[in-house]
Amino acid sequence: MGTILSAAALAVLTVPADAHAAAVACGGGVSTGRVAVNGCISAERGKEGKIITREITAHVKLRNTGSRAVDVSYEAFFRVVSGGHWVKLGSGRTHVPARGSVGPTEVGSSTRVCGPVKVEIRVHARAAGGAWSGWSTAGTAQCQT
Repeated sequence: MGTILSAAALAVLTVPADAHAAAVACGGGVSTGRVAVNGCISAERGKEGKIITREITAHVKLRNTGSRAVDVSYEAFFRVVSGGHWVKLGSGRTHVPARGSVGPTEVGSSTRVCGPVKVEIRVHARAAGGAWSGWSTAGTAQCQT
């Protein structure tokens, strides 16, 4: 049982190419046509003078289950869960090969003063000419260690 849980945890956490970056945790998947979409979040601790900060970064992970490559547009938003409003972090476009995957790809980030609050991101995407997917969300306690 422990081996299964460990394997599941490794499947969710992905280490970005930057050796100094924090681990990336992905939320539940949604889809738009033949493209599966996962919103992902990372939080890296920093310091500006005496103030401890946390850089919250939104990522997108895309998987094309179709037999043809597709261009995909995506957007990411951020908020503090307790009463915050959604703020756009960024958007982009990428080419996803047939039966291939892309990501996690950084979409945007926000540097916040550490506080005892939960933050979350949400990501959606659309294949060229298609409709926007539903939202894939991921969250973290902003200054957990």
